[in-house]
Amino acid sequence: MDKNQILDQLKQINYPGFNRDIVSFGMVKEVVIDQKNITIMLAISSSNDEKKNQLVQDISNTIQHEGYDIKIKVLDQAPTQNVDTSNKDANVEGNIKNIIAVASGKGGVGKSTIALNLAAALSKAGHKTGLLDLDIYGPSLPITMGVNQNPAVNDQQKIIPVLKDNLKLMSFGFISGNQAPVVWRGPLVAKMTEQFFKDVIWGELDYLILDLPPGTGDVQLTLSQKIPLDGAIIVTTPNDIALTDVRKGADMFNKVKTPLLGVVENMSYMEIEGKINTSSTAPLDIELHFDNKAINLNEDLSFKHKFHLFKQGGGLNESKRLDIPLLGEIPYSEDLMLSIDKGEPLVFADGDHPISEIFIKIANSLEN
Repeated sequence: MDKNQILDQLKQINYPGFNRDIVSFGMVKEVVIDQKNITIMLAISSSNDEKKNQLVQDISNTIQHEGYDIKIKVLDQAPTQNVDTSNKDANVEGNIKNIIAVASGKGGVGKSTIALNLAAALSKAGHKTGLLDLDIYGPSLPITMGVNQNPAVNDQQKIIPVLKDNLKLMSFGFISGNQAPVVWRGPLVAKMTEQFFKDVIWGELDYLILDLPPGTGDVQLTLSQKIPLDGAIIVTTPNDIALTDVRKGADMFNKVKTPLLGVVENMSYMEIEGKINTSSTAPLDIELHFDNKAINLNEDLSFKHKFHLFKQGGGLNESKRLDIPLLGEIPYSEDLMLSIDKGEPLVFADGDHPISEIFIKIANSLEN
């Protein structure tokens, strides 16, 4: 039994009242086969419960395979009005001591890299740690952790996080396949976000790190309404165009009463060092320049210099504006980039690397 066989059968089922099948409608979001269990995940935007129930019954009557237990899950429901936020803990499956969001109003500032290595640093320090990738449209965790598998589902249709390097991991990319584009409206994204907490068995955790998508949209609103966030870390680059959007994201957390724990400035600088070797005894007249800036040579013709490619001090200024700490400045690094591409956090790959030490320092600041 494989997924394509089940999809072929689902193509025989039309959405109630239409002559179009539910697969071409895009209502079948995922088919998960786990041993003798088949789970069909549906996304239905209609609030008509009668149609939903009829569709579930039609699928149950059509998809029948001897020896397999068929489960049907409806992912989407009509958005709830006047959400009661007084019982947020009931929306989380497991006992999680600290839920911390890594966020920014700006895309491309390196939130996923920061979240990944922060989770690795906390785990390395002996904490039970989970990492949840909440970017529905562009999940990155399957690549950054080198994971290519579907999570298991238990008898109660709860999802079991993927475990790697002692980290509990969950991402929409594990479910949807990281190559498939996601074309979803806001209510479905919000519902999926909520299910990552209610329908995932996180168990006992000291920290759950959330890698948030950019912006201040449905994911962020759902978190603020329904999930007991203990704090948020704001990620930025030093330049003004990033800070403009980052300020909006930071101010959003203030409005929804989520504590801001600090700022991390990514891509802060690029450091180069080297030494000029010469066997000549003749006097040397050497000047080194980079981007119209002179580099000073020491007596042994060695040099070490930091270049601030995106200005300097943006993260510090934002931390002062928000009256929160600047937790760390992460430089450009080929080692960091390669570790991401290899699917292994730098903190795990080389714990003594200078950049790993920065992440470990940030993790220590959260413990304190």
